[in-house]
Amino acid sequence: MNKQLLLGDEAIAQAALDAGLSGVYAYPGTPSTEITEYIQTATITTEKNIHNRWCSNEKTAMEAALGMSFAGKRTLVCMKHVGMNVAADCFINSAVTGVKGGLIVVAADDPGMHSSQNEQDSRFYGDFALIPMYEPSNQQEAYDMVYNGFALSEKTNEPLILRIVTRLAHSRSGVEQKVQQPQNEISFSEDPRQFILLPGNARKRYKILLERQAEFIEESENSPYNKYTDGVNKKMGIIACGIGYNYLMENYPEGCEYPVLKIGQYPLPKKQLMQLIEACDEILVLEDGQPFVEKQLKGYLGIGIKVKGRLDGTLSQDGELNPDKVARAVGKENKSEFSIPPLVEMRPPALCEGCGHRDMYTVLTQVLKEEYPGHKVFSDIGCYTLGANAPFNAINSCVDMGASITMAKGAADAGVYPAVAVIGDSTFTHSGMTGLLDCVNENANVTIVISDNETTAMTGGQDSAGTGRIEAICAGIGVQPEHIRVVIPLKKNYEEMRQIIREEIQYRGTSVIIPRRECIQTLSRKKRKK
Repeated sequence: MNKQLLLGDEAIAQAALDAGLSGVYAYPGTPSTEITEYIQTATITTEKNIHNRWCSNEKTAMEAALGMSFAGKRTLVCMKHVGMNVAADCFINSAVTGVKGGLIVVAADDPGMHSSQNEQDSRFYGDFALIPMYEPSNQQEAYDMVYNGFALSEKTNEPLILRIVTRLAHSRSGVEQKVQQPQNEISFSEDPRQFILLPGNARKRYKILLERQAEFIEESENSPYNKYTDGVNKKMGIIACGIGYNYLMENYPEGCEYPVLKIGQYPLPKKQLMQLIEACDEILVLEDGQPFVEKQLKGYLGIGIKVKGRLDGTLSQDGELNPDKVARAVGKENKSEFSIPPLVEMRPPALCEGCGHRDMYTVLTQVLKEEYPGHKVFSDIGCYTLGANAPFNAINSCVDMGASITMAKGAADAGVYPAVAVIGDSTFTHSGMTGLLDCVNENANVTIVISDNETTAMTGGQDSAGTGRIEAICAGIGVQPEHIRVVIPLKKNYEEMRQIIREEIQYRGTSVIIPRRECIQTLSRKKRKK
């Protein structure tokens, strides 16, 4: 067997390739991006003609993956946790339709918000959809869960969620590979109406999903990823979920004194849970993210046992779980070997020197502050979000992908003038186009700046779906051609940029300004390759 040193993301990708993957569908999002990138560069991807192009957004990725599963092939769909919100419509309904070929949805959560707007926990999505879930504690488990998960998906006829967190995704460990499996042949469901969710059929499909819940629990109870280990001290029992189990074991290298239930597969294994509960006086729940298991315990046990965790303050309700927090929760002295010197401070990220977004913000803020004191700027998710920081202090909102245009429209509808939206080229094609259509349909008094650096820069320079077509997309949606203005954001063009911004703000309707200059990072990489 071949053993490699792999990131958690890379272990997931390699497992999918080894399990007979036919396609990966994804939109870049930290900490999930490296899964697709690994597959894109793998030799077998070209040899086996495995689909590996980036999608416009997570919704299109989920739908395309379901289409490949419909044809009997094994497919992987990858996104960060907030991407689950975008994919949710298809994802939730895919649990009702079920699948044909194995389908695994990787949801990469970001406790601590290292590069995200929130700390939402994707396990709630799996519970909401009523489907099985995996949560690995280390890279080898991540590999094994994906490698074996396609077979479980095909056995249960349901998509599966693999929930990982940033620390697992971006840390390395030795991973042992398994035997390469062939791709599935094209095949279709024996039920020709399986994927037709007209209400009459959807009701039947939903009953089937509900009837299978006991089977899913039994799968969890027999899963190698759910393990009960007895301990001599029964004053407390510990439930350790995913990477939380690793953090616990770091504190007990010789073995834990308390009984421990390691959770790696959901729904929760009731048999092992009751074994732990009946043996112990109180329960401590260690989970990275929100109190998903803790809430379930308090909800259905009803036997008066004390449950400790995030809800009662034993652990913080926000931020990442780590070995030090676990040590304090189990009552061990936290002997920190190293401490952060008081002179060291967190330095916020900044736009790269030479970035076109810098020139765009420099001119935009000058015009707005000097001539329009009542202006508001609605920004979006991308590098340009850093315009919120000094020296620009240029934006008034950043909520979710695509919200800049629609929030600007709503503000304009309320009478705000000027209402300016700033969005990147990749975010525009991800979820900004429909907002632009709303603006065009009402000729909303909004000035939209699509800051085009010809890549998905914030996640490392992946392809952008609209490269070379932004003007055509805007014109096709209905923006008047004379109000689609393109400029190169360089100091020598500042006066031209000022004039264009003034003219389009003065125009009482929907206009689009496209400052276009290639990302300085992708340009540098191209030069190094040459």
